[in-house]
Amino acid sequence: MVNEESQKLKTGTTTVGIVCSDGVVLGADMRGTAGGMILQKEVEKIIPITDFMAVTTAGNVADLQLLIKLIKAEIKLKEVRTGQKPGVKASANLLSNMVYQTIRQPFFPGIAHFLFGGADDEGVHLYDVFPDGSLTPYKDYVASGSGMVFALGVLEAGYKKDMTVADGVKLVKKAVNAALQRDTGSGEGILIYTVTSTGVKKHSMKKISRNIE
Repeated sequence: MVNEESQKLKTGTTTVGIVCSDGVVLGADMRGTAGGMILQKEVEKIIPITDFMAVTTAGNVADLQLLIKLIKAEIKLKEVRTGQKPGVKASANLLSNMVYQTIRQPFFPGIAHFLFGGADDEGVHLYDVFPDGSLTPYKDYVASGSGMVFALGVLEAGYKKDMTVADGVKLVKKAVNAALQRDTGSGEGILIYTVTSTGVKKHSMKKISRNIE
């Protein structure tokens, strides 16, 4: 008999985040899976939260969509109440609290994993919001999902302190591509966003075609 809870955790994806001297680069594959089945081939797994914050997503789609809606609303509400835009650290903490509550539902615990990148007056920031609700800051790079072991190998070899966003984009492409070549849960294409002092920007989206001419 297959354990139902273990099946929930078998989600395939690759998401990557790196800190550069002038911003944060986020990358992800574009394959949507359910167990061993490919359901979608153009999934955008990086979502802007504000003009200066974005997250990568991995986990159950329903939980991810709900948490994205909630964090957007809470950040906006906090801005209206205080008259100030919340910083990246406060916003990441708010999201981690939401994830903490979601995973501890008694009957249908949610599974949601985010890499949170942002820029504010204090600089650029990268956090890992783990499915258990824990929050970990990173000064260099992080990867998540079933393809993370392949991506981390590339990041470990190619990352340099104080590298520029332009170089970071190239490295993230290599890291996600390494996962696409070896991980069955990752595929279809590479999506990349950058977050700098000028805001969140979709840098590139490359779809992989396997059509026979």
